[in-house]
Parts: sequence; structure tokens; C-alpha cells
Amino acid sequence: MASLAEIRARIAAQENKTQNKGSSTQSDNAIYPHWNIDEGAQATIRLLPDADTNNTFFWVERQIIKLPFNGVKGDPNIKQTVVQVPCVEMYGDACPVLAEVRPWYKDDTLKELANKYWKKRSYIFQGFVRTNPLGDDKTPANPIRRFIISPQIFTIIKSSLMDPEMEELPTDFLRGLDFNIKKTSKGGYADYSTSNWARKESALTEVEQAAIEAHGLHNLADFLPKKPNEAELRVIKEMFEASVDGQPFDNERWGAYYRPYGVEAPSGTTAAKPSASTETSAPAKSPVADTKDDTPPFETADPVVVPQTTSSDKAQDILAMIRARQNKA
Repeated sequence: MASLAEIRARIAAQENKTQNKGSSTQSDNAIYPHWNIDEGAQATIRLLPDADTNNTFFWVERQIIKLPFNGVKGDPNIKQTVVQVPCVEMYGDACPVLAEVRPWYKDDTLKELANKYWKKRSYIFQGFVRTNPLGDDKTPANPIRRFIISPQIFTIIKSSLMDPEMEELPTDFLRGLDFNIKKTSKGGYADYSTSNWARKESALTEVEQAAIEAHGLHNLADFLPKKPNEAELRVIKEMFEASVDGQPFDNERWGAYYRPYGVEAPSGTTAAKPSASTETSAPAKSPVADTKDDTPPFETADPVVVPQTTSSDKAQDILAMIRARQNKA
């Protein structure tokens, strides 16, 4: 039988592991912020396979829904804010938000609003940063970094895999390929459409192979947002309705489950702090406006950003109109 000291040590280790997992995306510098490189600069990365051998790919897909709010209830200093929540279609379940949003695409007057609440895809990879133009970026103790890749870059990565001239997986330790992330601009926003694979194969260096042996590869699914339970799904649905209604975020009501970046949990709550994967990230120096970050269920024009200053009365009218049409259907 384990001693009391051993039991306490194991509990402390488990708690420490959980805390580190929840805050790692913000504190350990593991995510490489390629979006912060200067326009005209290039970062070269070497992607690695997933530790999960059941994953056919060397990435996992993350699906997030952004819920904009007209401020935070009781805080006049916050005028606009956004809460990010996981879309459970990522786990093969029915999403309560998308279930309501999908029919909106059948009405031309609601397509812009539908795009606003449609899920946003991104893709999690891992690998080494081989050429780093970010002078203030510090390589962590574990140099195997994570990459949050937008659909624009992902399309380039994925389409190249279908090229018959690519004979080996680009993640192969001996005959793999570097990937060059090139940042330009288009329409005033960051553009990565000129990013590409290197033409020549290259083996991992001894230092890189030693890092893999020392630290091991990540199981990429570990960095997806936690799958919401029934109570959290109800909260997500409530927040969605309040967002469309033009209401402010109610931290006392929902903050124990999900909340905007920088907003503290309500006092007295025992709920765990939301992971960085579901909170709104701190703004990057060069935000990316990628209008092709998902495919709506119907043919639509590129999403148009709807101003978040929509009045409460107008939002209530829209929500009432939507539900009236659904009741008639």
C-alpha cells in the first residue's frame, strides 16, 4: 500500500500536470507565432508526425465558434468582446449553434449573420522552427513547437500532398521537406498564399533527433479544446442566443465555463479555468483576416464582417425573425 506521502506526491504531480496543460499555450512559448513575422519575411519549419499512430494525418483539425458580445455586464470599460467556444462537430456530435445557423444560409438577408457565427477551422501541427525571423522569440526547452495553421496555409500543405512528384511524406525523418511560411499582404491583411514546400529533401539534424528522443512527439489531440458536457452545451447555446440578441457577456452566469480573454472567473466559483484553446487569444501584432476559413453548407459569397456595434433592438428583431421563419418551416 502506498504511504500518505506517496499519495500526496502523486496527487500534487497530477494537479501540476493538469495546470500546465491548461496554461501551456500561453506560458511555455510552445506555440510558434508565425503571424507575427514582418511582411516580406519567411519562417522555415520542419513538420513532424503525430505521436498518435491512429491518426492518419500529421495534423488535427480544430473547430471554434466565435461569439461576439456588446461588452461585459457590469464593466463599462469593455465595449466589445469575443468568447471562443468549441464546436462539437469537431468530435462528431451535433452542434447546437450550427443547428440554428445552417437554415440562415437559405435566406439571402441572413447570410452575413450566418457567416459571423459559422465555425472557424484551424489546424494543429508540430515540428521544428529552422529559420526564425522573429528576433524576440525564444526557443523553449523543448524545441518541438506547435503550429496553429490557418486554412489558407493548410490548403497549400494539403494540396501538395497530392502531387505525384512528392515521393515521401514531408515528415519523414530522413527524406522530409521543410515548409516555408511566407508573409505578404493583400487588401490590407496578411496573406500567406506564396508559402511553399522546399524543393530539396533534408534529414533531421542530430540535434533535432536528440530533441525527439529526449522529449518525445506530442499527441496533437491533447491540444484540442475539451469536449463540452451537457451543462457546457447549454451554456454555449445560451451565450449564442444572448450574442445574437445584442446582450453583454454575463460573467456571473457563464464565466465559470467560458469567458473572454482577460476576464477573471466569477468569485466563489469552483469550476476550472477555461483552457487557452477556448478563450479568446491575445491580439497578434498582425491579425489575419482569412475569409476562406471554412465552407458554409450553401454557396455564399466570402464572409462579410458584420459590425459588432449592432443595437440590441436590431439584434432582437433579427433573432425573432429567424425563429419565426423556422417555426413556419
